Amino acid sequence: MAQNEILVERQGHIGFITLNRPQEMNTFTVPFARQLNDSLVEMEADPEIRVVVIRAAGRHFSAGINLGEFKDKTPKQYREFIRKMDEHNHTIARMKKPVIASVQGLCVANGAGLSFACDLTVAAEDARFGTTAINVGLICLGPAVPLARLVGRKKVLEMVLTGDMISAAEAERLGLVNKVVPKENLDEATLEMAQKLAAKSPLALQIGKEGIYAMQDMPYPQSLDMLGNLFASLCCTEDAEEGVRAFLQKEEPKWRGR
Repeated sequence: MAQNEILVERQGHIGFITLNRPQEMNTFTVPFARQLNDSLVEMEADPEIRVVVIRAAGRHFSAGINLGEFKDKTPKQYREFIRKMDEHNHTIARMKKPVIASVQGLCVANGAGLSFACDLTVAAEDARFGTTAINVGLICLGPAVPLARLVGRKKVLEMVLTGDMISAAEAERLGLVNKVVPKENLDEATLEMAQKLAAKSPLALQIGKEGIYAMQDMPYPQSLDMLGNLFASLCCTEDAEEGVRAFLQKEEPKWRGR
């Protein structure tokens, strides 16, 4: 794989990861998936980065896994192959920093799974989403995992079993997208959201993301206790003290990340 199939850029406290296989509709190969995951890990380790944006070159966000990859593998090799295709979804969920998907054009199969796995998604009006593997005799089970955390079971089954496409507007209605904008405004709207998050306390962002992910697997009372404990720990940090002080004194806070 050419080294520039995943581009990494930093602008202040925002890290940008660009899927850069436009001639192949940003489809996934093993090297491509590995470099995407490595870039996410790199962004997570960078103390200057507070928010990560995943965007795509060309007309389409991603058309999923390159179908040429589905041949000449043993069952064991397919398990390892699929693990690599899904690894970025694990990484995004573990990251302390919010990750925003910026989506245009087709966003299907593994590409849709990537968008669903991101913490937030901004989509152009021309974006179309689908778990379409059923149409080639496969099935989008990996993308179904983050999808099922966002919509109900009946809608998950409908999308995964029919492979039907949905518009950006319908994806927003379902809660799969946070904001839909004209295509020419996609970069601007994504940057605006990223800058809004980057201006917040990085510790508060981290604790908020950690708590909301963790509570999904807990009963209601335990969720309340766990999130209360996380909030109490945040209250003891320098950033919390700085935020309250700055608000009361009508100043801009200076976050230290501790």
